Amino acid sequence: MAAAAVLLGRSPAGACASGLCARRIPLHRQCWASRQVPVLARHFAALAPAAEVLEVDTIRNFGISAHIDSGKTTLTERVLFYTGKIKAIHEVRGKDGVGATMDHMELEREKGITITSAATYCSWRSNGKDHHMNLIDTPGHVDFTIEVERALRVLDGAILVCCGVGGVQSQTITVDRQMKRYGVPRVIFINKLDRYGSDPFHVLGQIRAKLGLTVQPVQLPIGEEDNFIGICDLVSQKASYFEGVDGKSHRVADIPAEMADKVAEHRNKLLETLADLDDAFAEIFLETDQIPVEAVHAAIRRQTLLLKFCPMFMGSAYKNKGVQDLLDGVCKYLPSPKDKKNVGLDADNEEVEIELQCDPKKPFVGYAFKIQDHAMAGQVTYMRVYQGKVSKGDSIVNMMTDKKQSVKRLVRMHSNEVKDVSEAAAGDIVALAGMDCESGVTFTDGKARITCSSMFVPEPVMSLSVSAGRDDQARLQKALKRFQREDPTFQVQVLQETNETIISGMGELHLEVYCERMRREYKVETLVTGEPKVNYRETITQKTEYNYLHKRQSGGRGQYGKVIGFFEPIPEEEQLDNKDGIVFVNRLTGNEVPQNYVPAIEKGFRAATRKGLLTGNPLIHMRCVLEDGAAHEVDSSAEAFQAAAIGAFEQFYSEAGPVLLEPLMMVEVTFPSEFQSQSLQTLNGREGSIQSTQAVSGDTSLVQAIVPLRRMFGYSSELRSVTHSGRAFSESQFKNNRGEFSMEFKEYSQPKSTQLEPSPEANAFEDQILSRSDFPQVMNASLEQATTAEIATEIAVPGTCRAKHKGFPIQAVQYVPHLVGEPYPHPESDPASYYSGIYNSLHKRDLALMGNMLQADTLRIRPWPVDVSSRDSRNHAFLEQMQAEDR
Repeated sequence: MAAAAVLLGRSPAGACASGLCARRIPLHRQCWASRQVPVLARHFAALAPAAEVLEVDTIRNFGISAHIDSGKTTLTERVLFYTGKIKAIHEVRGKDGVGATMDHMELEREKGITITSAATYCSWRSNGKDHHMNLIDTPGHVDFTIEVERALRVLDGAILVCCGVGGVQSQTITVDRQMKRYGVPRVIFINKLDRYGSDPFHVLGQIRAKLGLTVQPVQLPIGEEDNFIGICDLVSQKASYFEGVDGKSHRVADIPAEMADKVAEHRNKLLETLADLDDAFAEIFLETDQIPVEAVHAAIRRQTLLLKFCPMFMGSAYKNKGVQDLLDGVCKYLPSPKDKKNVGLDADNEEVEIELQCDPKKPFVGYAFKIQDHAMAGQVTYMRVYQGKVSKGDSIVNMMTDKKQSVKRLVRMHSNEVKDVSEAAAGDIVALAGMDCESGVTFTDGKARITCSSMFVPEPVMSLSVSAGRDDQARLQKALKRFQREDPTFQVQVLQETNETIISGMGELHLEVYCERMRREYKVETLVTGEPKVNYRETITQKTEYNYLHKRQSGGRGQYGKVIGFFEPIPEEEQLDNKDGIVFVNRLTGNEVPQNYVPAIEKGFRAATRKGLLTGNPLIHMRCVLEDGAAHEVDSSAEAFQAAAIGAFEQFYSEAGPVLLEPLMMVEVTFPSEFQSQSLQTLNGREGSIQSTQAVSGDTSLVQAIVPLRRMFGYSSELRSVTHSGRAFSESQFKNNRGEFSMEFKEYSQPKSTQLEPSPEANAFEDQILSRSDFPQVMNASLEQATTAEIATEIAVPGTCRAKHKGFPIQAVQYVPHLVGEPYPHPESDPASYYSGIYNSLHKRDLALMGNMLQADTLRIRPWPVDVSSRDSRNHAFLEQMQAEDR
């Protein structure tokens, strides 16, 4: 009997006094191991939950999230294998050419990274119960962070994976922030403990220091690096070994004698931590010498659900070690849908919160968190059912449009495969096939007027232009429309003046992937892309008051609206809480301005600040305060006050000290230690500010730096060129002996003044241009020839030309002679002296402003049409004409 138990992967009866340490394998896995029933039973068991309404207590909705290359997809592949969902294990970029199950896109398998979050479902038997698991594997690259965001928005729990070598990295911190934003309990899995240089206790220290989490290991590794063979469970005080083909044989034994003291030490730390956090457990801990295993599990679960504690598991997914115990931990410690409080908003009054009850008998409420085009099923809408139930053929109400829509097909997703189901109840995650809707929509049965709060969507930081031939135009537009619907961080705009199509996203890789998908999935073979552009922002640096009257009479009813208040920059300590760019504050005390006009005033300020007057980029970190104003009994209207707000902004913006802001990225570079000086030089050469340098393992180092995004283009090629020694390596060795980097957006900041220092190339180019007698006529053509931002910055300094950036006005520096106020030679009689004179006498502020404009994009310039040395009425008339055109 005992031998049979070991054969089936369980410990013999009585191996543990509590009986809880015995590994319980799902029935279908036992049957497969004993070879006594057909393999068909294995698949049937794994897919059985798809056809029935599930018990809420046994549902686990969780995701796997981590920094890129921490082993998320590899871990997911093992989860699917051990639960019987798939028959064989396939590796990410494996030699068999199949690829991991969850990487269903061709691009994902080529690049070896996860691009889109993929959902699946499986079952696992733990503690005597079959648990249904809805699992979402999320990307680790920062460019696809929206996939993590919307997954965590609907999940009840998560596994945070940390590499045993790399530890806490940049995207680990981002994922932790996302989990905290949505209140998602998590267990932590330290992966890759078989690799050279892995140290779980170093990673434990990083988690506590960098993430601020209360963490204690519930397992210890047996062996290190190549000698890693199993784990010790601190709760049951038993050792687990994962043997046989693909680690299917899970053997439980006594803890090795040489590890007994270490296990006892860390177990005491675990129990003491739980006693400090949990009053109920503290009583047991103080009164009982032999603490029941059930009490320890219960305390860990309670504190995990309260977000006060995170249990830490260990293993190696690639070496098939520790995954089964991690699945048991998911079942024991992560919440069921009933354990997680979810709230909606009253559709008629969004300030009122309504708690959603995980009860199939309540009115139906579901949230569509992702849409995706499927080759066979059309548009697939992923939906979390929060309350009630939904069945095929039901009519449900789209709360965004208030229209009824029919549920034509209800499915479960397994990567890119669909499985029809008849109904889904509260707590489940399913998909609607063929449903035309937007991402972020709330569905109800019409009985409840409830909407779910939206997810956080970060702003794009990079743009580039795209174009295609006439024959491919229709396919290009179709692709852009689809990608916009699927991904909230992918944005498209068409510039009216140039008719250019501009796509914006979260980074170079993000846009590169979408361009490649256009070519492959939509056959846009003539697709041409421009150079990447950084998305800049503007802000103000000082408080300024405004007092503006908008008054217009045109024969009939006129327009009248007066607004009084001030603009001020938002302090740094408040900027993190400001998600909308600007903040509008109503401080009206009297009745001079009726309250029904206040929304129009706010709308006017928000419309005006979408395009700043320096470069046409949106404003951030600015507060618009309304203190007073005036209205007319007849002529005042919402339109008039909206125009007054826009006019106040345009007239007083220049007095608030406007500046350009550029995105700064937190860059994390990993490289062989022998190339440390070369790697640091690559960052210094890109205006990087080194934050920290540390040794990750014996031959690998890591550096963190803050670098302007505009300087990160092409960095991957440069880093690999300086960190490859040219020695012969195998494919796996080459990956570990070259530099790699990741980055995430940190903040917007003013460009450094050193960026405006002329380069030798810029000086030479400027001398060549200034020496020409026809300089005013060739200036525009010269700028078109400029190949670098540095050159363009220097030759654009002559300020007697009117500059426009992508069709947006740049009023603050269009008329530099008015700013400088010095006489110059006439441009036609002595153009070289004229323009160089302006260049040499420009104030530093004006020089910086023009340089900032050109960092945002190359300027198109046309000569000033009149004698700028005079101050006659012709100049002022032209100035007013140009300002009117810009408005």
